[in-house]
Amino acid sequence: MTYEEMHAVVMGFPGVEEGQSYGAPAFKVGGKFLTRLRREDQSLVLVGVSFDEREMLMEAEPETFHITAHYKDYPSVLARMESLHPGSFRNFIERRWRHVAPKKLVKAYDAEQA
Repeated sequence: MTYEEMHAVVMGFPGVEEGQSYGAPAFKVGGKFLTRLRREDQSLVLVGVSFDEREMLMEAEPETFHITAHYKDYPSVLARMESLHPGSFRNFIERRWRHVAPKKLVKAYDAEQA
């Protein structure tokens, strides 16, 4: 996935705001974290991924999914943007967006999709 594809996916959800975190692009909704790009390894931080799911992802696709010591105690996984499929990324972001977005935005989004 390219940066442009990633940007289009995440900005496609209502209320998403772009900012900076650790000097890299970051995205929030309602002031709550969605994802950010790690400049160190061009990976995206995917939050809200259970420890079991993370292990399964890293085992199934080690070229894409990984973790660093900093994230080991958090329900999250890192995904190398270059090898992450845009559809998979969209699924991760939608799940996180639904969890943290204001309920009014989620309801409006669902009504629009129906």
